Formats: sequence, structure tokens, C-alpha cells
Amino acid sequence: MSVSTAAAAQTICAQLPVLGRDVTVPLVTGGEVTYAALDYAASAPALQRVWDDVAAYAPYYGSVHRGAGYLSQLSTDLFENARKTVEEFLDCRPDDQLIFTRSTTDSLNLLAAALPADCQVFVFETEHHASLLPWKDAQVTYLNAPRTPAQAVETLERALAARDPQGPALVCVTGASNVTGELWPVRELAAAAHAHGARIVLDAAQLAPHHPVSVQDLDVDWIAFSGHKLYAPFGSGVLAGRADWLQAADPYLAGGGASRKVTRREDGGVDVEWHDSAARHEAGSPNVIGAYSIASACKALTEAGFDTLVAREQHLIEKVRAGLAEVPEVRVLSLFGDDAPRVGVISFVVDGWNSSHFAAALSAEYGIGVRDGLFCAHPLVRTLLGSDPQTQGECGAPEAAPGEKSLNAIRVSFGAGTPDEHVERFVGAVRELVTKGAKWTYHTENGRCVPAV
Repeated sequence: MSVSTAAAAQTICAQLPVLGRDVTVPLVTGGEVTYAALDYAASAPALQRVWDDVAAYAPYYGSVHRGAGYLSQLSTDLFENARKTVEEFLDCRPDDQLIFTRSTTDSLNLLAAALPADCQVFVFETEHHASLLPWKDAQVTYLNAPRTPAQAVETLERALAARDPQGPALVCVTGASNVTGELWPVRELAAAAHAHGARIVLDAAQLAPHHPVSVQDLDVDWIAFSGHKLYAPFGSGVLAGRADWLQAADPYLAGGGASRKVTRREDGGVDVEWHDSAARHEAGSPNVIGAYSIASACKALTEAGFDTLVAREQHLIEKVRAGLAEVPEVRVLSLFGDDAPRVGVISFVVDGWNSSHFAAALSAEYGIGVRDGLFCAHPLVRTLLGSDPQTQGECGAPEAAPGEKSLNAIRVSFGAGTPDEHVERFVGAVRELVTKGAKWTYHTENGRCVPAV
């Protein structure tokens, strides 16, 4: 990274401040410390700008698509303009549809419900459960974890070549792993899918907050992501892409807003004419604040510039990886190897440590929030750890002796708004815990490792 780029990258924290940046938390050893939020892969803190935009709109909140009053009209315009903003952020095709949902999980379940009959679905076992599990009503082929991007493309091509070429098919793939942070070869996988007559949906939950995502450049048929990972609160998500399968499917939810016309029949039943637009799958009163918050975050990230965002994040990635590499007991998890491009998501295990115990100590003794477990990607983490499904024992006991297989992992993740001090404190805490041990006693309570009172 050049000096000028580095200087520009350092301004990201100031340009994109997040809520909670000044929150202090108590330590079991006494005193308080500014909280280091390093669990962005689960839910990123909301941008201050997003919160301010929502607060400015809140007094004008009204029913969407439901009223003739001024506030209803204003809210409807704001909701539909939010749709246009997100379409621009994703570089959608002119005839694509963008549907506001509750989350990535909701988006992919919506698409699963819209699959044509006899559709075959191809999904790698490395996927997050949100993209691994929704296809229960389709013919699903689960693909083994690849060890290189090229192997991922080869594995998919072999599977697609063996399918019935006459029926519909869908490939589901992540853009960036929520476990390793590694970027997947989305463009190449899309080309392979289309060469074999299949379509592809991109789970961009971990990609969109860190890198620019263009539906047209990547040539994907659909894209799904969540607002709460894109620095936007309020439980909203997006599914954007080809309209034909969505228009041909029954509404995801039946109700007001999805129907254009409802009439009684002489036999006592009802006939329904459904909308062909995105409204077909947005029944009920929509989450206008959630949609607006996503649009606000999209604007903020675009204006900050992804070149600067990526440079800043790469600086933090290098700092964390270099620090962990200095601790021999730490093993960083990876599918594609150390040189693979990645976003700010890093998972690791520590020899002789129970992962839940280690994460609890980071929180209680250093004020650092990370995640431990299998990260809703159980097959992938077990593949990386080489361990079979088991129940973790008491958190005070080592999870695995040195050299033995670990059962769970620890994940640190970060992005816009993460200051250098947070990752430096994290690296120092890892080193100190490994060399000196925890200062406090911990036990398992309701399935979680917590400090003993």
C-alpha cells in the first residue's frame, strides 16, 4: 500500500464512524475499557450516518403504499427510492427485480420457494447454513469443499456436466466465506453455470460490506445480502435479480400488497390476481426503515470509495495475521491458503485452549468481542478442523490437548470503523492469554462459557 493510499485509508474511521465506538465495558479484573467490537461477520455496528438518516426520517414515518396522506406519500417515495439506490449499488440489469426481505436467509428461502418444478440445486458444503439449507424441496447436490479456487470451478463443472441438461438448475455460492474470509471465484463459477444451462445465486452477505458487487460484472442471476452486515440495523435484507422465476412463483407470503385484485366466486371461494412486480413477494406493511437504512449504508460506502475501504481493511488484515503468526500455538483456518485474497474475517484455534473459554477471556479480561463455535457453517468448520460432531465439554477444561483436533474455532472480524487500537489490543491479548493464561476462573452456564462470580 502506497503512502498516499495508506494516509487515505486511515481516514475511513473518521469518514464512516459507527455507533458504539465510545462504549465502555467492565472488566472482571477491575476498571473499564472501550469495547473492541470484532464480530462484524455476525452483525456489523450501524454507521452513525445511517442512524442519523433514520432519525431524521422518523417523525415523517407513515404507511407505505397504503395512504393518500402526505406522510404516506413521502414514506412510499422514500421506500421506492431506497429500492433504486440499492439497485444502483448492486449494478442491477434494467429488467431485474429487487425485493426487500428480512435477511439473507429470508432472501434465499424466498428464491427456494420460487424454483421451477424439478429444479436441481448445486451448493458447496462450505456454505453458510443460510445458503446451504433452504433447498429442501429441490433435488440438491452437495459439493465437497475445494482446496483452491480452480478446484471449485472444476468441481462445479463436473457436477453440472453430469446433470440432466433439459431441466432447470441453480448454483448457490458465497462471495466471501463467513469462516475464513476468503474470496470465491464468483465470476468463473457463474461462467461455468451458464455454460451448462444453469443459473447462479450469490450469497453476498460477507462480500457486499467489504468489496464492490456488480450483478452485471459478475454475471450472476441473483444476489442476496443482509442489512445488518452492511452497517444497517433494523432486520432487513435484499434479493435482487432475474424476474421470470419470481413472477411465475406463488407469492412468498399471501396477503395485502401482493394482490392486485381479489374477487369472490359463486362457489364461495376467491380468485386472486397477483402483482408481477416486486410487490408480489412483499406482502404486508414493508419495513420502510429497514429498506431506508440499507440505502443509506449503500450511499455511505459508495461515497467513501471502495478502493479506500479495501486498502484500509487489507492493512488491518495484515496486522492481525502477522500478529497471530507470531504465536506458535495459533492455527489460522483456511481453504485456499495464506495467499488467497480475503475480507476481514479470520478464524483460528489455539492449542490447548477451549475456544469458548478463550473467547470468554478476551471479553471479560480485555473488553474484546469475538465469536466462537461453528459459525452457522458446521460442515465447513468441521472440514477445516478435521473433527467430528461432538458436544463441547466444560469451558474451564482444555478443548483439545496440544496436537489434538479442536472441536470449535474462534473468529475475529472487522471492517469500516475498526480502529488500529482494537486489532492491536486483540493481538496483544491473544499473545498474553497463550503465554500467561487467563487471570480469572470460568465455568459453563446455559451452554456458554462465562466468568465465575
